[in-house]
Amino acid sequence: MIGGILRPVCEIRDPVHGYIFITELEKKLLDTPVMQRLHYIRQLAGAHYVYPGADHSRFSHSLGVLHLAGVLAAHLAQMEYLSAEDVQMIRAAALLHDVGHGPFSHIYEELLTMYVGKTHEDLTRWLIINTEVADILKDYGYDPKDVADLAIGRFKVKDSGRDFINQIISSPFDVDKMDFLVRDSHFTGVEYGVVDVYRLIYSMDVIEGKLALRLPGALSAIEAFLIARYEMFKAVYFHRTVRSAEIMLIKAMDGAKNELGLIDFKSPEEYLLLDDSWVLSGLRRISKDSSLQKDEDLKIAAMFYKMLESRRLLKCAHEAIIHLRDRFMASLLIRPEIRRHLEKEVADKAGIDSSKVIIDVPTVPSIPYTPRQLEPFEIPVFELDHEGKPIKKKLTDLSTIINVLQGYVDVARVYTFPEHRALVAKVAKEVFGEGHSLLSVSV
Repeated sequence: MIGGILRPVCEIRDPVHGYIFITELEKKLLDTPVMQRLHYIRQLAGAHYVYPGADHSRFSHSLGVLHLAGVLAAHLAQMEYLSAEDVQMIRAAALLHDVGHGPFSHIYEELLTMYVGKTHEDLTRWLIINTEVADILKDYGYDPKDVADLAIGRFKVKDSGRDFINQIISSPFDVDKMDFLVRDSHFTGVEYGVVDVYRLIYSMDVIEGKLALRLPGALSAIEAFLIARYEMFKAVYFHRTVRSAEIMLIKAMDGAKNELGLIDFKSPEEYLLLDDSWVLSGLRRISKDSSLQKDEDLKIAAMFYKMLESRRLLKCAHEAIIHLRDRFMASLLIRPEIRRHLEKEVADKAGIDSSKVIIDVPTVPSIPYTPRQLEPFEIPVFELDHEGKPIKKKLTDLSTIINVLQGYVDVARVYTFPEHRALVAKVAKEVFGEGHSLLSVSV
C-alpha cells in the first residue's frame, strides 16, 4: 500500500527517490500523449551547455513531484486532515502539474507571455480539461476542473480549514520546489541542492488551515532548503554561461515562432506537437534552407541556431549588482522598456546594432527559480508549548542564516557577441556609471 492508503499496480525506479509506486489511475494518466510528451522537454533548457549531465526531463520531475506529494498527503491523512480520495486527487494533480510546459520549459514562457498572454499554468489547466486526461479523471470520480485547479494551486476549497491542500503543490516550500532542487542538483552534479526533503515533509502540520513546519526539528532543514535555492540559483539557474545559451534559444525561437507554429496553436492536439525536438529540427531545417533565410526573422533564428550548434555563445561583458534602494537599477528588474532603452543606448554608443546588446535580469519569465520568489517570512513555523499547543513563530527571529539571505541582492548582466565584448564592456561602464556598481566579468 502507498502510505498505507492506496494500492499500487506498478513501481518505477527513479534515480533521486528510489522506487516510486504508481496507482491504476496514475498509470493511465502516465500513458497519455499529454504526459508522454514531457519525455521530450528538458527540465533545464540551457544547463547542459555547462553541466553535460543536465539532460533530465519534465517527465522525471513530474514523477518526483507525484512521489513527494504522495508522501506529504499520506502524512496529513494519517493525522486525519485528508481522506484516501483526497490523497489520490492530490497525487494526480501533482503528476499533471507541468503538462502545460512548452519547448525547453521556462524558455518558452518568454514567448508565451509576450505573444499569447498565457502562462504554462494556464495551458496546464487547458490540457487537463480538454484532452483524454479529463475522461480518465471522470472515470475515477474526479472533476477534471478540480484536478486542473489543484495542479496550478488554485483549487477552490469549500472549507477555509482546508486551504493547505493548494500549498502541497504550490507554495514557498511545496513539493515541486523540493523535487527540482534535489533533482537538478543530482543531474548537474552540483551538490548545493542537497536537502532533507523528508525531514521537511514529516515536520509539517496544519495550523489555522495552513501548512506549517514544526520547530525546532525542522529549522536546519528549512535553512538548508533556503540556502540550496540561493546556491542553485547562482550555480545553475542564473549561471552566466547557462543564461547565454538560454538567451540565444529564446532569440532563435522568437525569430522562428511563426514558421514553427509556436504561438498560433488552436487546439490541444496542435500544442502537443510542440516539444524540444520539434523546435530543434525546425531550426535545423531553417538553418539549411537559404530561401527561408530571406525573411529577416528566420535569418536571425538561423544565426543563433548555428552559433548554438557550434557552442559559440554570447559573452557576458558586464555584471551589475542591483541594490533595491537604488531606484534606477531596481527598475531594470520590473520594467522591460527600461532594459530595451539601455540596450539601445549602449549599442548606439558602441556603434553597433541594438540587437547585439542584451540585458538579462533574474525576473524574466524564463528564470523561474530566483531567490526573490521565496521570502523566508512566507514560511509558517510553530513550536509546541508545554501543554502541546502550537505557538506561531517568525522564522527570521530564529535563524541568523535566514536573516543573511534576506539581504540578497539581484544581478543584471549585459551580453553581447564575442567580437563586441571589449567595446560593449567599456561603453556599458560609461552608460551605467560607477555609481551603479557595474563590474567587469569574464566567462
